[in-house]
Amino acid sequence: MHAWFRVSLFFALVPIGLGSEAVRAQMVDSGGKQIDAFMVDEAPILDGVLDDDAWAFGAVINDLHQINPDEFAPPTEKSQILVVYTKDALYLAARMWDNEPDKVSAQVLRQGDWSSGEDSFTVMIDPFDKGRSGYAFDLTANGVRNQALYENVTKENWSWRGIWHGATKIDDKGWVAEVEIPFKTLSFDPNNDVWGLNVARYIGRKSEHIGWVSANRTQNPAISGAVTGLLGADQGVGLDIVASGRVGESTNFETGTTDDSAEPAVDIFYKLTPALTAALTFNTDFSGSGVDERQINLTRFGLFFPERRAFFLQDTDIFEFGRIGGQSFNDRTTISRVGRESGRPFFSRRIGLSGGGQTIDINGGGKLTGRAGQWEVGLLGIQQDQFESLNSSELFVARLARNVFEESSVGIIMTHGDPDSNLDNSLAGFDFRYLNTRLTNGRTLEGGLWYQQSDSEGIDGDDAAFGASLRLPNAVGFRGGIAYKELQQNFYPALGFVSRVNVRDLTVEGGYTWYPHDRHIRQAFSGIDYQRIETIEGILQSEVTTLRAMELTTETGDRIEFHYQLIDENLDQAFEISDGINIAAGAYSFDQYCINVNSAGHRALMVEAFYCGGDFFDGSISAPGASLTWRPNEHLKFSTGYQISDIELPNGAFTTRLMSLRADVAFTNTWYWENFVQYDNVTYGVGLNSILRWVPRAGREMVLVVNREFIDYTRDRSFQSVTGDITFKFSTTFRF
Repeated sequence: MHAWFRVSLFFALVPIGLGSEAVRAQMVDSGGKQIDAFMVDEAPILDGVLDDDAWAFGAVINDLHQINPDEFAPPTEKSQILVVYTKDALYLAARMWDNEPDKVSAQVLRQGDWSSGEDSFTVMIDPFDKGRSGYAFDLTANGVRNQALYENVTKENWSWRGIWHGATKIDDKGWVAEVEIPFKTLSFDPNNDVWGLNVARYIGRKSEHIGWVSANRTQNPAISGAVTGLLGADQGVGLDIVASGRVGESTNFETGTTDDSAEPAVDIFYKLTPALTAALTFNTDFSGSGVDERQINLTRFGLFFPERRAFFLQDTDIFEFGRIGGQSFNDRTTISRVGRESGRPFFSRRIGLSGGGQTIDINGGGKLTGRAGQWEVGLLGIQQDQFESLNSSELFVARLARNVFEESSVGIIMTHGDPDSNLDNSLAGFDFRYLNTRLTNGRTLEGGLWYQQSDSEGIDGDDAAFGASLRLPNAVGFRGGIAYKELQQNFYPALGFVSRVNVRDLTVEGGYTWYPHDRHIRQAFSGIDYQRIETIEGILQSEVTTLRAMELTTETGDRIEFHYQLIDENLDQAFEISDGINIAAGAYSFDQYCINVNSAGHRALMVEAFYCGGDFFDGSISAPGASLTWRPNEHLKFSTGYQISDIELPNGAFTTRLMSLRADVAFTNTWYWENFVQYDNVTYGVGLNSILRWVPRAGREMVLVVNREFIDYTRDRSFQSVTGDITFKFSTTFRF
């Protein structure tokens, strides 16, 4: 019954995407807009006031249009952008008028914080003007900076940390933003005077997205205008030295031992060419990177935690392989991230972290990343210290790719070393990444083809993996994709990520997005996601079909979703899901449903509530959850989350609980105090992470970090201290 229903649902949706659209479609010349930048001798002062002489020479952009809700319609508010440059930096100013300036949304003050409802100004640049890569710089009305690196045209990495500067001012006309992007922060060819450029404005209370160039309600390096005349841009010597020092104390309360430490560290970045950067790190420290959000695992497979450390996030796009994992920013999917990421040949979290999440010292390392003509190059070498029974190890990754066709690439990857074993391991892989953003109506088609083979000491044969994918990640009309990968029994990418082996994994996604032009509903989506994982011998492991019956976004930015799932699980052996509670081996078919409601991000009180319920193997599950975020003003932010999974099975019942509390205080937009407390009743542990951070200027930082772990051993809420550490760290960047 399930199989027939799944096939019927999917093929019922396909004609929707092939038919005529119920939305307006236009042909857009993405590269048809262009400005000529003028070089000035004296840089403007960043203060949110446009009275500097330099702005009189600014190239003007004032032909913006709506991207959402009504693409290519005139914006409801006027905007004007000015562009100039000096030999050291690119400067942009944006005067953004607002008929109700007192309603400009400016709730966030902490650098790096984000709210979907903030008024903001965004600059996107592609220094090579090839439509393949680029940078995004986002500045909110309160002067909060966020920045992203395009890992590929349809995937942004907002964890990237690049040095740039900005200032804003809200006045009786609206607000003003000024942006300085140092050329030392960018990779570019100084002989190329044409860069890809795009700008955007977001009006939070209206959920209105405004831009210069767009297609299919999208902006990215392949959908962009251009700025010409950028000759004489100077990267200087191309040398950045990040010097830091750390003092700390770590205590194990169970053993009564305390370790004191005081260590210097240095990261050196040198541009061998304007587009090729070499980096060295010594005594690397990641104490200011924060902590992972806890997850409770109700599956028999592993979890996935994303990378957070700045050294590994720098130029992370170079090491992307085969379009494995992640998703487009136009795309939502119910396919688990663990499943999407499985098969990665390189996953940097394998370095410097144990399987249990404990920090392993990195004594030193080097990296070479960048572009040379049509080539992309990535080399990484790390010397990891010994840890428990593991010897110190040398870990190495090499990535080489060449641009082919208009937007595609072909490449190889190699890794050597195993951070979790004293045995040898190596891997080699080949991939082809296809991209075409020039289809009619601004649509995008992307695909991937890849093959990998690992070589593990003491293991011979059945150690390959391969896959292919094809996707239409479009924001309007039909979108969908199909992907297949096979991971053999002995495939082991020691520096990569795998959740299952000896499997064939097929995913199919399809759906339709439309904008009904209703005064209440902004956007609607319906679709279906399907995943089937079976052993290479053809025995089913998991099959999940998700009917995404309704996903609505209102004109005010609120959102509601309803999903219905058909699930088949085949256990070849008993599975202990909780202490003393087993799910017997056998085949299971069951259904679940989920409803999720989110309030808009521009509200002072934001609410997310969800409920999932139905069958669970041969029992039942009831899983409610909610999170509240309250911003009484720009200086304070409080949020709490609570998730429950109440599970009843024939041989026992149990309840999991996951709770979190955040309290952030932004004294100014350079001084802020972050506090994060988490609890789960699987480990019965409470984790506290408190960070006092001062960032007087991008590239300079002083941090005080306190971590504390408590465990309720007796299950009577008498929590005992287990570990604790306090660290003081300062760092500054010298640019030459």
